[in-house]
Amino acid sequence: MELDYTKNEEPHFSHLSSSGEARMVKVSEKPEQKRTAIAEGFIALSQRTLELLKAKAIPKGDVLTVSKIASIMAAKKTAEFIPLAHPIGLTFADTTFEIEDKGIKVVATAESVSKTGVELEALVMVSIALLTLYDMCKAVDKSMIIGPIKLVEKKKE
Repeated sequence: MELDYTKNEEPHFSHLSSSGEARMVKVSEKPEQKRTAIAEGFIALSQRTLELLKAKAIPKGDVLTVSKIASIMAAKKTAEFIPLAHPIGLTFADTTFEIEDKGIKVVATAESVSKTGVELEALVMVSIALLTLYDMCKAVDKSMIIGPIKLVEKKKE
């Protein structure tokens, strides 16, 4: 299912009861389906930092590998970060990095065979990857900017 933000419909907030109280959405009646979500984000870095990164010369170590591992670990803990999210079993999680002229684009993919989507997992993955990049590069770059972060695609089969 492609995302369509152009629809001008009244929003339905499934995490609110009819009286407006917060609740976890009941998914017990939904069928299990393969669900995939892709999110992306960006971190702007100085040219010096990009050069150090490409040369694997950042003082804290292999920035991209550590960020990838942090991202995947975060995906598995999403329900611990987001109070009303369902804990789900992931069947796949991966994060890739594209070094561009002005910084790094992070793309995260999460998959599950579940009764609920994995958008939050993909968004958490991107967020943690970006924060880890920031943490590992902050000693050499005080000008970093994180964002935007967005959901690119979600689908169920």
